[in-house]
Amino acid sequence: KTSLLQQSKNVFDKQLLPASYSSTKETSSDSKQSNLLSYHVLPLKETLNRFMCTVEPLLTPTEYKQQMKITEEFLNGAGSDLQKLLENVGSKEKNWLADRWLKAAYLQYRSPVTVFVSPGMTFPRQDFKDEHDFIVYTSKVIFGLGEFNDMVKAHKIPIVKMGNNELDNSQFGKVFGTCRIPRRGTDEIVYNPCSDYVVVIYKNHFYKMQLYDKDGRLISASCLACQLEEIMQTETTVGVAYGILTTDSRDNWADAYENLSDESVNRDSLATIQGALFTVSLDQCTNLKKGEEDDELISSLIHGSGSHINSGNRWMDKTIQLVVNPNGNVGFTYEHSPAEGQPIAMMMDYVMKKLNMDPNFGDCGSKDVIPTDKIQFCKPNDRIGQWLNIAQQNLDELAKSLQIKVVKFDKFGKDFIKKQRLGPDSFIQIALQLAFFKMHSEPAAQYESAHLRIFEGGRTETIRSCSNESVAFCRAMQNNSKASNAERADKLRKAVISHQMYAKLALQGKGVDRHLLGLKVMAIEHNLPIPEFYSSPGFVKSSHFRMSTSQVATKYNAFMGYGPAVDDGYACCYNPRDNDIILAISAWRHCNVTDLLIFTQTLEESFLEMKDILDNSAQSPPKSISKL
Repeated sequence: KTSLLQQSKNVFDKQLLPASYSSTKETSSDSKQSNLLSYHVLPLKETLNRFMCTVEPLLTPTEYKQQMKITEEFLNGAGSDLQKLLENVGSKEKNWLADRWLKAAYLQYRSPVTVFVSPGMTFPRQDFKDEHDFIVYTSKVIFGLGEFNDMVKAHKIPIVKMGNNELDNSQFGKVFGTCRIPRRGTDEIVYNPCSDYVVVIYKNHFYKMQLYDKDGRLISASCLACQLEEIMQTETTVGVAYGILTTDSRDNWADAYENLSDESVNRDSLATIQGALFTVSLDQCTNLKKGEEDDELISSLIHGSGSHINSGNRWMDKTIQLVVNPNGNVGFTYEHSPAEGQPIAMMMDYVMKKLNMDPNFGDCGSKDVIPTDKIQFCKPNDRIGQWLNIAQQNLDELAKSLQIKVVKFDKFGKDFIKKQRLGPDSFIQIALQLAFFKMHSEPAAQYESAHLRIFEGGRTETIRSCSNESVAFCRAMQNNSKASNAERADKLRKAVISHQMYAKLALQGKGVDRHLLGLKVMAIEHNLPIPEFYSSPGFVKSSHFRMSTSQVATKYNAFMGYGPAVDDGYACCYNPRDNDIILAISAWRHCNVTDLLIFTQTLEESFLEMKDILDNSAQSPPKSISKL
């Protein structure tokens, strides 16, 4: 039998490949990418060896010994049988993970998409002089998204490479016209890439607005502005907040959806909303508290700030919701099922670049205006009224429970980190671990998403950021540590290098989480018992991500934010720029273990301490000793 104890210290070093990025010229294929990799099934021993490396810093010596035994039994028993089933599936499918991941991670997830699934992606805050300025800006953003959609359909999104491998661009084609449909147990997802209209939501009223004329040309921004103005002048009272239903748990919404669909008028209206390229929420103006503008901006995108404010002015099932508020808050709320965050950020980048470069942007479109159509719903019956009340109560409780703080750390940015010959992303990941360790006196299982776009239909793999090296650094930074400044700097560099190694592996599809998920799904699909391994201390602790993180980069003063993955954890999405780092950090108010404000302060202190030890330590980077 194969023993996990026989692993060599650097068994995986030879398998590392450079994960450098390069972009092709502004020319790209007019057809589907044909040279993308198939998603592999890793050898089970390789995955389990790496798994054991990731759980060691989270377990006591006794737990680790127990985990070694359970893992070896899994390797030579049930895991081996499941591996054969998975290898058989992998030999027949280009990407055995894609559809299974969509189903397991999203469509079967029963909590609300609001806060738990759908992030907010901000635009730079605007300063609208008046309502006309607000409408003109919104119309130009809509026009810009139409241009981006045209680029996607024409296959003109530049193809990016990682090393010698092209990255899959298919996610760009899955965000426009896409909508999630609530069903009991497992949701559905529908794609309408040939849609030619958007749905405007104002004071909870829904309007179908054509984005393209009868000849397929984009309608000019000025014409779109006239239609937006007409909608706002027409609706003087707040309508029934049908959109609030989409913020509730998926099974609650599924039941309400069935009740709503009993009427043919409602069925047609639902289909119209679902078929739109995207929705546009024209929000009611709210006053911003000084010093909390960014906090309120991201909160409004994540949940709409409550049923009494703008939470009903949404349709959370739509992949893209453009949200614009007269107070200057602008951004996307995006439903995560079909795509990751970076394509969404690229849309924002594209639109902002166009707006900044050309004051007449949007004037070149068609003047052939097609009148808007109001989307009608029947007056809610008693049952729908009950679902509306339930959704409002649940949403308000959820919005109240989520605490989010935006930190704009301006003491340094990625330029300084690069001058230290360190990777900015890995440096930030270690800072987050140090802050958590300082507060809670223990390491956290820390999740960071890595894309799998070198594979056809690839989505994400987990970077398990917590390592023996990162914990050694955190311990060396404690007040009772006798480590010298040079020793601390050495441990910091080793921690960063260890994270970089795992990140490279994850980008190549050599993490552990998706493979282990695949084996579990094989058991479910073949009606086999779930192995003991999945309830073992190592698996449970290392999958309870008290730090849920990701990087979504843009040069603009913008950022993404979302809710924590677990009750006793934090979420952090960050945008490292040349001279600053923007971080949106969240936690739950109801948890007495976490403290968001103290965590943000501790994180800023951790950044400064890490800079200080690097500034006061002149040494070359250490050689890697990671077990990965």
